[in-house]
Amino acid sequence: MKVGVIAITKGGKALAATLVKQLDQATLLQEEGKVADKLAAHWRQFDGFICIMATGIVVRSIAPLLQHKHRDPCIIVMDEKGRHAISLLSGHIGGGNDLARLVSRLTGGTAVITTSSDTLDLVPLDLWAIQQNLVTEDQDALTKASTKLVNQGYLTVYSTCNILSLPRGLIQVSDSRQADIIIDYDNPFPKNAIFFSPCNLVIGTGCNRGTPVREFEHALDELLTELRVSRASIRNIASIDKKNDEIGLLEFAESNNWRIDFFDKDSINTLTNLEISFAALKAVGAIGVAEPAALLSARSNLLLSRKRKWKNVTMAIAQAPFMLSELVQGQ
Repeated sequence: MKVGVIAITKGGKALAATLVKQLDQATLLQEEGKVADKLAAHWRQFDGFICIMATGIVVRSIAPLLQHKHRDPCIIVMDEKGRHAISLLSGHIGGGNDLARLVSRLTGGTAVITTSSDTLDLVPLDLWAIQQNLVTEDQDALTKASTKLVNQGYLTVYSTCNILSLPRGLIQVSDSRQADIIIDYDNPFPKNAIFFSPCNLVIGTGCNRGTPVREFEHALDELLTELRVSRASIRNIASIDKKNDEIGLLEFAESNNWRIDFFDKDSINTLTNLEISFAALKAVGAIGVAEPAALLSARSNLLLSRKRKWKNVTMAIAQAPFMLSELVQGQ
């Protein structure tokens, strides 16, 4: 985590210099000027800030800069003696609570954590979902579920994915109608539950030369609709290295913010128990493209969808190994 450290008083500056030496990727912001101007100038350059000064100064300084808890850097406020480290902003997703705990250990002080889940020793639902590689498109529902967890003390979970363990406050149920949280690839479930997609699907893709991006999008939309699979479950796409300069394929990945894993024909031809594509053998010397590339990228032998062919595109979907656990970093 890149951290900017700001102090005002002589004692505060001494503590700041000490913390910068003890923290990885910490920078002392020493330029002259108002605290508000310093924060504004560096707001997007750091993942978090440690402000050694009165809380009121920090609150007034950051107010014009705030956008969203998923994008704002975390803010820690400390007194110059290091007695208190207050997690003021972005405590969960932004890492503020963990940073407050860390700096309080360094100074021998106390971390001041006010987020309800931490106070009640319950899982921070938003942070847990991110670290379990779960995605939801309904942030309002996530907020409501987090509130319900705090008020009720637990939430019920229905999952079609394997569960190794669940954190305190989450209880597994076998009936989706009884669930507060549903974890699956599709969302045909009651609207009173929050839906999470496990992000572990790999789209293996082959194509003819010069295939435009719109044909990739059309093929994917049709395939996902047929399978009733959420687009949010896609982790990345994969293809043969002969396609690493295919403009339409590269645009397809970039526009969706997906990485592409490319594999050479020798790696692909090591796979067995796949239907051989004689067209692929003739064109690129590989037994296939969509299915083997998807499986190699996913590092599994489980296909959610066998190869489907359109005019210029082939696609298959592989499932990467996925298991839920209770682990949350810093917990």
